[in-house]
Amino acid sequence: MKNLAFVLWLLSSALVDAAVLNVEFKFTPYTGDTKNDQVDSVAGTARVVLNGVAVAEQPVSAQSLPVLFDAREIGPAVWVPVASLGPAVRKGKNSIRIEFEPADAALSYKAQLRWATVTDQTSRTESGEGQVSETNQTGEGGEEKQGKGKIAFEREFTADFAQDLPWHHYPVITAVEDKDRQALADLVKARAEIYKPKFEAVYTLLAAKPGVEVPRVRKAKCLDAAYKAGVRVPAPPADQLEFGVSGNPEVVVRRKGGDLFTFDPSQFQRIKGDDTQMCAGMVLEMVFPRQMVVVRNPAGAWEVVY
Repeated sequence: MKNLAFVLWLLSSALVDAAVLNVEFKFTPYTGDTKNDQVDSVAGTARVVLNGVAVAEQPVSAQSLPVLFDAREIGPAVWVPVASLGPAVRKGKNSIRIEFEPADAALSYKAQLRWATVTDQTSRTESGEGQVSETNQTGEGGEEKQGKGKIAFEREFTADFAQDLPWHHYPVITAVEDKDRQALADLVKARAEIYKPKFEAVYTLLAAKPGVEVPRVRKAKCLDAAYKAGVRVPAPPADQLEFGVSGNPEVVVRRKGGDLFTFDPSQFQRIKGDDTQMCAGMVLEMVFPRQMVVVRNPAGAWEVVY
């Protein structure tokens, strides 16, 4: 009994010391039977909503996907590592919603959601047949639904690895008034106006984004090349903007019926060099996104948070 108690103490200590690095969600709409080695994904569009804000939209194509392991886990059509979602993630409790709209509304299909917590420690398991497996995941689980048309999963999770930002604690915005609409239109216009040589304001915004090597972007001169090729960033008129509240401090600013900032593809085609085109496209998408998420600070001014 003493030996057993000591082993249990060691195991519990290891679990306590393990730091959580991420929470992952994997989603797949499919037809077929998971008893087989493969199933077919269903074509459509998936949307990820985090804490009331739509943070990603991804097309799902029809293809064969493998069914893996004893848990019959399907190769994911949509993979969401929560840590990659940046400041949208709260330290502590969060909610995620994954919605799927199939291309064929009459099709009957199933959808699988799986989740796991990723830690900085690996656990080792031996089966009775001498097989050994190792994993750095805990809290694995899953859910399935079946139906036609739109299917959605919603789940709460804890992200103690996330950064606790001051604006996470700002008052909830329940409505956007007329005076706010004009202020937000001015904010969108001001963002569009930073796209001009020598692009210093653009580089300043890029420097705040994790993983972006601003010196390399400067050296590539892809913004200069884009501007020379005629690429411009027009601000949408105020009457084309719409504002969505999230049940949190964030307000989502979009263009009615489309992306907030739009670009003429023919202008990009005039940029010489594939690498330069790619560089310019990635930079402009980061700085002039499809939507802007804003909060109102304690001084009453609106500021962009992601």
